[in-house]
Amino acid sequence: MSVAVGLGALFVLLAIGTPVGFAMAVSGVVGLYMVGGMPMVSGILQTAPLSTVSSYELITIPMFLLMAELVLLSGVADDLFRATAAWMGRVRGGLAMATALAGAGFGAICGTSTASAATLSSTSLPAMLKQGYEPKMAAGVVAISGTLAMLIPPSVALVIYGLLAEVNIGGLLIGGIIPGILVTLTIMATVWFLVWQDPSRAPEAGPVSWAEKFRMLRVVAPMVILFGMVTGVIYTGVATPTEASALGAAGAFGIACWYGKVNRATLPRTLLRAAHGSCMIAMILLGAHIFGYFFTLTQVTQNLVAWVGALEVSRWLIMAVILFGYIILGMFMDQIAILVLTVPIVVPLIKTLGFDPLWFGIVKIVTAEIGMITPPIGLNCFVVARYSGRPVGEVFHGSLPHFIAHLVAIAILTAFPDIILWLPSKMMVH
Repeated sequence: MSVAVGLGALFVLLAIGTPVGFAMAVSGVVGLYMVGGMPMVSGILQTAPLSTVSSYELITIPMFLLMAELVLLSGVADDLFRATAAWMGRVRGGLAMATALAGAGFGAICGTSTASAATLSSTSLPAMLKQGYEPKMAAGVVAISGTLAMLIPPSVALVIYGLLAEVNIGGLLIGGIIPGILVTLTIMATVWFLVWQDPSRAPEAGPVSWAEKFRMLRVVAPMVILFGMVTGVIYTGVATPTEASALGAAGAFGIACWYGKVNRATLPRTLLRAAHGSCMIAMILLGAHIFGYFFTLTQVTQNLVAWVGALEVSRWLIMAVILFGYIILGMFMDQIAILVLTVPIVVPLIKTLGFDPLWFGIVKIVTAEIGMITPPIGLNCFVVARYSGRPVGEVFHGSLPHFIAHLVAIAILTAFPDIILWLPSKMMVH
């Protein structure tokens, strides 16, 4: 009974628009009160806030968010798109392919998909429309390219998964590199197919001189250095992900200063936005912590694991059902909310079935990318529509081919786990 009331309260609060952190905290408190009364609620509320924020690895999140805000401030993302466009422009559909590459590059120095989608909406989408691209195809490729920031390190989503699932965060971040490249190539292949199917979707662009191409490469150097500072030190074992995130934030600050964008007006706004994002995620994790206590006491996770373990079906069938469930949830809920709601329940089940939780984390994030472009929520589609002024229905329509292509990518990553696990296995442990 208490489980039904707790879950019912949670979904009602989410349905009326309550922020997910507060919704989980309130419903968790209601459930705990039904299980153990006021003494249990009081005891957990006294200890949960400190135990949530005292995790050393949690520092990674505000540092990565600050890094993202400083990168946005520097304007390096605009230069990144112009450089990729110069090299890909002569290929039919080249600007759309350049958008995918810019999304991957921006994801490698950002970590938040909405920031990536907003930036690409203001740079690559106007450029494609000006050149005569089909609007829905252009909007779709911008929406899906923004999701790459969820997968390519540094990724806030992977850090949150690592904290919730108690999986090595460094291994997760490094494990996202090869799948990130695979998904980027998938987006580019989808663009090529769409243009091959109907060449009018993407007119040919004019030539760019080799001198101009090599000149544009110079603007990519800050991004490469920053990516190396963060990912390189994690892979070689020189620094932990927490130390690497601080190094990345310092590097992003240096780039913003180099571009002359740091002043008394811009710096406080940048710090405030990073603080807002950090507080939001901390509240979500606190709510998940409280709700997690409730689920543990009611034995929901343990009973579910035992029930699924007793099923006489293939573990791959169970995995397919889990991933399909994530796609359905992505149609209605924010991806961070899905992570904090499901990871404490699903990861023990994954371990029981014999799957690697690190591998599952990457596959889950790629599946979450689909949720970012799936109606009716599809957060990235709404971000693109807002920043570009295009109808949101047009963005969803343009994202559909990428939805199908992503299913193929998920099937490949599921069938060949070594694509994800090979690079983390070569890491030097710090």
